[in-house]
Amino acid sequence: MTIDAVIWDFGGVITTSPFEAFNRFEGERGLPVDFIRTVNATNPDTNAWALFERSEIDAARFDVLFREEAVALGHDIRGAEILPLLSGDVRPAMVAALKACKERFRVGCITNNVSTGKGAGMAGTMEKASAVAEVMALFDVVLESSKIGVRKPDPRIYQMMCEALSVSPNRSVYLDDLGVNCKPAAQLGMTAIKVSSEAQALADLSRAVGLSFHA
Repeated sequence: MTIDAVIWDFGGVITTSPFEAFNRFEGERGLPVDFIRTVNATNPDTNAWALFERSEIDAARFDVLFREEAVALGHDIRGAEILPLLSGDVRPAMVAALKACKERFRVGCITNNVSTGKGAGMAGTMEKASAVAEVMALFDVVLESSKIGVRKPDPRIYQMMCEALSVSPNRSVYLDDLGVNCKPAAQLGMTAIKVSSEAQALADLSRAVGLSFHA
């Protein structure tokens, strides 16, 4: 199969997953494992997280609504406590793969993010913000949910990316750490790679595009 574009999620793909930080927070607070993800997965199109990622509410309103949703599920957590957990560390091997892909293909980034962060990775420090900015500059096109008002897994965001890159979905590869976000990409005809680990993702990407990558 001929590939014209490789399209990347950011958090959990280019950077380490925020889910790791969620789990550390849950352990420190004595919360059930994956409780934060449970809150985010409840009413996923209309909950506080979805509204915030589409910039339909601001950080102050997110703080309130997220707390209401968490309390309804049995634990009191403010939204403001969650936002600092979104910042991950850039994965050098993934960036190397991105650079190699850029030499051969069009490259794009589709990221669900919120407007209070510094860059798509929600970098929490100036050092991280600088690293994120360097990576973001590599992409031909970046679509951020907080800027365009559409978020994954809405099929429109994948179609928007293909149109912006002037490529067909069936000649594109898409990487994301969430299966729910990979599904619509695959349904559009993309070669979807669910990122479970860095090594696995690079191996799958190698097979998809015919280049050699190593973690």
